[in-house]
Amino acid sequence: MTFKRVLKITAGLVIFFTLPSLLFFGFVYFKYNEDLPQGKQGEQAEALAQSMLNALDYEAYKNTNYIEWTFKNRHHFKWQKDQNTCVVYWKEYKVDLNLNSPSESKAYVHNFKVEGEQAKELISEATDYFNNDSFWLVAPYKVFDLGTQRSLVKTESGEEGLMVTYTSGGTTPGDSYVWILDKNHKPTKFKMWVDILPIGGLEASWTDWTTTESGAQLPTFHELLFLGIEMGNVKGTN
Repeated sequence: MTFKRVLKITAGLVIFFTLPSLLFFGFVYFKYNEDLPQGKQGEQAEALAQSMLNALDYEAYKNTNYIEWTFKNRHHFKWQKDQNTCVVYWKEYKVDLNLNSPSESKAYVHNFKVEGEQAKELISEATDYFNNDSFWLVAPYKVFDLGTQRSLVKTESGEEGLMVTYTSGGTTPGDSYVWILDKNHKPTKFKMWVDILPIGGLEASWTDWTTTESGAQLPTFHELLFLGIEMGNVKGTN
């Protein structure tokens, strides 16, 4: 087989596998992409954010000391919320995260403690997992976190909502989310403008709620485009 023919076959395979992906991305981009809406800060936005917390019984969540869940059947978390520590499991790894003092975190492979650069990398990975995966669990309760800004907006699709922008903290500061609420001010979905996604305004559902033993209301599933994000058997206790 000549080099020219090999090159032709290789180019054909690249086009075969990448063209459908490019076409799909183009379809999704032009169908769903929205510019970040301009928000109006002030008392009305603050009151709406507080109403959302009331609809979710924020006091019950605040008094929940322990939360356990599994993100997409990949990462498992045992979060001792009152102590700000979390045990993170994935594959053959386990990390005891100390969220107040990261230097005190410990990493394990097959239950054997590891040190040095390997431990540092695993702790960093576990921290990223926790920041992302816990947000999908407790995001509504974080609307008044330090470094957040709240404003009232109207999206390009005509929906009115509460936009929360995270100016600091977490793994990707600068992200914005617009919460769409029902008549009782309970979240039904949010739209995302986040650094990790090339499309602005993608929607994720917040409808599959469970009330834990502690009384906290937490989601068990999200729908994002054609994908499902499972949160596993969500538990919460005092």
